[in-house]
Amino acid sequence: MIRGTRTPYGAGKERNMNGILNKRLAALALALTMAVSLAVPAMAEDVKRDPASEARQKSAETAVGYAMQYGNALSASWALWEDGTFTLSQQNGNLPASKKDAGHLEQLGILGGTLYGIGSVSKMYTTAAVMKLVESGKINLDSPVTTYLKDFKMADPRYTKITVRMLLNHSSGLMGTSSTNAFLFDDTDQQATNDLLKRLSTQKLKADPGAFSAYCNDGFTLAQLVVEAVSGKDFMDYVRSVLLTPAGLKNTYAPEDEMAGAPAVTCTADAAQRVLPKDTLGIVGTGGIYASAEDLAAFGGALTGTSILSAKLTAAMAAPEYDRGIWPDGPLGMVSYGLGWDAVQFAPFAQNGIQCLVKGGDTLRYHAALLVLPKYHMAAAVLTSGGVSTYNELAAARMLADALKDRGVTLNETTPTLPTATAAAMPAKLTQESGYYGTTTQQMKVTVTADGKLTVHQMSMSGILDQTLTYYSDGSFRDTSNSAAVKLVKESNGSTYFYQQSYAPVPGLGVVSTSDYLLVKMPENPITTETQAAWDALASTSAVPLGEKYSSQIYLALSDAAASAAVTSALTPDVEYVPGYIGGERIVSPKELVYDLPIGRDAGSVIVDGSLMWVNGAPYQTEGSLKNISTKNGGSYATIQSTGYARWFKAGDGDTGKTMTVAMPKNAGFYVYDGTGKITASSYLWGDTSAKLPEGGLIVFSGDSGARFQLKFTA
Repeated sequence: MIRGTRTPYGAGKERNMNGILNKRLAALALALTMAVSLAVPAMAEDVKRDPASEARQKSAETAVGYAMQYGNALSASWALWEDGTFTLSQQNGNLPASKKDAGHLEQLGILGGTLYGIGSVSKMYTTAAVMKLVESGKINLDSPVTTYLKDFKMADPRYTKITVRMLLNHSSGLMGTSSTNAFLFDDTDQQATNDLLKRLSTQKLKADPGAFSAYCNDGFTLAQLVVEAVSGKDFMDYVRSVLLTPAGLKNTYAPEDEMAGAPAVTCTADAAQRVLPKDTLGIVGTGGIYASAEDLAAFGGALTGTSILSAKLTAAMAAPEYDRGIWPDGPLGMVSYGLGWDAVQFAPFAQNGIQCLVKGGDTLRYHAALLVLPKYHMAAAVLTSGGVSTYNELAAARMLADALKDRGVTLNETTPTLPTATAAAMPAKLTQESGYYGTTTQQMKVTVTADGKLTVHQMSMSGILDQTLTYYSDGSFRDTSNSAAVKLVKESNGSTYFYQQSYAPVPGLGVVSTSDYLLVKMPENPITTETQAAWDALASTSAVPLGEKYSSQIYLALSDAAASAAVTSALTPDVEYVPGYIGGERIVSPKELVYDLPIGRDAGSVIVDGSLMWVNGAPYQTEGSLKNISTKNGGSYATIQSTGYARWFKAGDGDTGKTMTVAMPKNAGFYVYDGTGKITASSYLWGDTSAKLPEGGLIVFSGDSGARFQLKFTA
């Protein structure tokens, strides 16, 4: 199977930071992806409870246990809604044996915090809110976004062709995610949403609007702004009035709401499991909503009826929107976009003629899955602190399959196999498709030879050995185990796509199916020797973010990425670059990169200005240009300038072991990283007021403009 091919989808999967940001931020990028009418569903709070059989409860607990194990989740909560009744509802904690004492459980509140961030499942509430305005005649899905947002402008004339529908089916052509200060700790600042139009005003599109669907967070933040502009209300006020209240959902919240219940605790990913402040996203309609598992399942149940939307509109949400643009023929994998939905068909239900609607969500701390069977009026939700949404989806699918069996509907859950084919002579013309193939996060060299062999050489993950596949009679190239098939497909836009079909069993959970255009052939981009040399030098440069405020989760995410550096280094000991490209970005000049491949999510543009780099308009500073922190005379100051940029310093060689004590200004914070990139102290996360300066370490101060940190140094 070709490695590294599936990007988890969700708001919190941080964008590809581009090749030039190298190890510190590249590691972060790798770490950081219904037509049946029914009477009004029972209200979520007063809904009936008819517990499933003991066997079904045990099956659900086992499936969620596997999802927690594979994803290293800290806690999980799940619920199954059937025809207005909850038949499953449970929450579990999952701590290492060394920490399973009652005192630690009580301290973390793992079994008591019933609310979870649902990440990108929030997009379904945004979609439903838009559809509610469609229902009232205030929005036309196929009207340009500019009809409703007069201030929406981009540095690309094609933006005027972006329709509301394209925001909801991920085909807008927007770069993907440009949400500086979107992921925060215990800070309900909505700057990331409020500044979106300003950020987009300087950006270009990566594709013609409507050309193909590629997951896009910015599209849903833009949709949130459309909802507010058309309804004349704050987004969550509108959602409450037309969705939550009619469906009786009383445990669904925005991060700033007063919650009737505690959020599930989140912890650092290392062995220390230090408790973290509340997860708060400043892009609520894209990924910031909190809910209980029961409320989320009941929301899914409401989408099988008519309590919040007409059957016509829920059917429109469940239609195969992915097929409007370029999409591979043949079986569907785990992604097949509807309006809002990640998938409108899902195994094993699709193989049995049953539609299953799926939405997954991942923030940097929470992970969520919502699955709905419209025909059977069922919805399952699985939420975790830590974990991976894909595993949660498989666990939810297990609950639904068990529920169907109780109704006499037994699914054929046999693991699918590749179509029957035999080794065959290859058409000579396929050798012309040799070349470089790539997307935002992965590039490789493909060589097709006349003897019917296709060899894949990974460039972005050069630690992986080359793979050679053999041509088969159905036009595919297959590995020796016949478990994965690859095709090179010339599409209607003239581009050649690298298609992969495979089925990977996940013990105890189900099957991860891939049937996607994973990469596209990269056009030749000849550049001068001088331009190539300039980018060769920059390609080894690390950079640090300047625009993130003191409460940003990105500071901890950098540390988490450093913790997995051993893994990423094993995969990428020496990253290779496609001639004329840095990562998936095309070299335009010695100072500019742009992404314009007709595939991929979370793309970007880069502009270099001396020691500064602008990634989709967000500022970064090259690490080599950072100054040593001044410890002379035992004290100094660090002041946030009028730009508001964070100030980064290096720990000098002669300062290792000195203690830095910080007198903190208001609305500010500092972080200290050791030489491996791990956080050793944080005023914002853990209330530290002092820290030892580590060898080869970095120190960052962030705060409001004018904030002044008084520093004292002692041996």
